[in-house]
Amino acid sequence: MSRVDNKKRKLGRGLSALLGEGEDNSPKLDSGRAGKMVPIEFLQPGKYQPRQHMDGDGIDELSRSIAEKGVLQPLLVRALTDTNSPNLYEIIAGERRWRAAQKAKLHEVPVIVKDLNDQETLEIALIENLQRQDLSPLDEADGYERLMKEFKHTQEELAKAMGKSRSHVANTLRLLSLPEFIKTMIDDGRLSAGHGRALLSANNMKKLTKIVIKHELNVRQTEQLVKKENAGKNRFTSQTLAKDPDTLALERDISDTLGLKVDIKFNDGRGTLTIQYNGLNQLDDILARLSRKQKKA
Repeated sequence: MSRVDNKKRKLGRGLSALLGEGEDNSPKLDSGRAGKMVPIEFLQPGKYQPRQHMDGDGIDELSRSIAEKGVLQPLLVRALTDTNSPNLYEIIAGERRWRAAQKAKLHEVPVIVKDLNDQETLEIALIENLQRQDLSPLDEADGYERLMKEFKHTQEELAKAMGKSRSHVANTLRLLSLPEFIKTMIDDGRLSAGHGRALLSANNMKKLTKIVIKHELNVRQTEQLVKKENAGKNRFTSQTLAKDPDTLALERDISDTLGLKVDIKFNDGRGTLTIQYNGLNQLDDILARLSRKQKKA
């Protein structure tokens, strides 16, 4: 088997095999070869860290936990061979723990030292973050792209290695085609990855993005909006978007109870209820009903 084939075979073999974990999935720190304590200043962030943004509040919270209980999970590192110092290590997995340990004023942290090539280093850094389920969609996409560009892997190989579907990998990579203003909104939480993918096919991304933000549209509504805009139906109204069956059923129930037309706008747990009336007599009747309900309550 060639060296290249061997590298590809190793892609996706999993953290357990690479970390040398025991049957209980805990690193073997009692072995001098598997783990040791290293001064914090001997460690530096890895060049293959897929996470571009680290939550400061999250690190502060982790720091308080480390100050009380210590670093419970060792950092995975590899020795730096291209420096003049033999004691320096590059962090492969655990940079957040390293930063939090510094805030907690620890002098050393537990590490597991592994002899890994660049491909394995990037793979583990990506998998370790993915397993924690807190890697942003754009950071995940960047990691996939680096594996493909730097190590010539296909989407199918990545999907198998990461335990994802090929469509998931492909859809995640599509996010990299978005303009920077939408990427920023995904990073800060104003839009989801689903919103980003829906807006990719829009003829006028800036215009529709403003509408999505202003009206707090969900992904399905955004897809409908883009479809109508691209079809030339570019006048946005409250009736542009189809309502889900539950909302329509609730509108009918309230309308039957009041005998008046009712409109509900609902999105992610929030919304408005509009009751349409004709004349002051109907308004007085609505107010009287609400008053009676309040007295009974």
